Parts: sequence; structure tokens; C-alpha cells
Amino acid sequence: MSATNERIVRILRQAKTFFFATVDGDQPRVRPFNAVVEFDEKVYFYTNNHKSAFRQMMESPKIELCAQISDERWIRVSGKIVFDYRPEPKKAMLDANPELRKMYSEDDKIFEVFYLSNLSAQIHSLHESPEVIC
Repeated sequence: MSATNERIVRILRQAKTFFFATVDGDQPRVRPFNAVVEFDEKVYFYTNNHKSAFRQMMESPKIELCAQISDERWIRVSGKIVFDYRPEPKKAMLDANPELRKMYSEDDKIFEVFYLSNLSAQIHSLHESPEVIC
């Protein structure tokens, strides 16, 4: 397990909700997400392929997310979305986030998992310079 990826996942899990920014034509869209897992040395997220977020991710795969860590600190994570259609990362996501099993399974046709290539993560503060995680 990568210490860097483990740290990112731990921070996002502690935040409980993080917000993904996507692009819809010329309009930014922001929405909450709440599930993350490290698998195969990568940080994975999920979506439903019937949602507009999925379409936006396919059309413009560069993405950024943000989560509040404390009153004065937040994490920003960015990269390029790479969808992974193998059952193993889907199982890892569902095992790490069992509440998702109420809606999805490894072999359904709507559950999609993805990781971020060119991953970049920084912790920002109101009073300090950003801390570069990766």
C-alpha cells in the first residue's frame, strides 16, 4: 500500500464528503461524493453510468475534488479519470464501502469505478503555504 495514497484515502474518509468538480459544456458542476478506496496502488472512486456526472467525466476526464479537513484546512486532489472495468476494483470499492451494496454489485451494468492518473494532492491552509502530498 502506498503511504501517499493511504494518506489521501484516510483524509477523504475522515472528511466523509468530498466534492468533485466536472465540466458540462462551458458550465462547471460540483457534486458530493463519499466513497473512496486504495486498490492496486491507486486511489479509486465510483459513479453510476446513468448519471450526468459519468457523461461529463467521459467527455472531459480532467477532474478536481476538494474536502474540508478542519475549519482552516482543506485538501485538493486532481488528475485524469481512468475508468477500470475489472471486477476486482469494483469488489474492493464495495468491500470498503459496504453501504454501496444496497445499490450496486460487482457485475451490474451501472456501477463504474475509476482512479486518477497524474494524481496531484495538496493540503491548503488559511495561514500556511500548501503542503504538497504528491
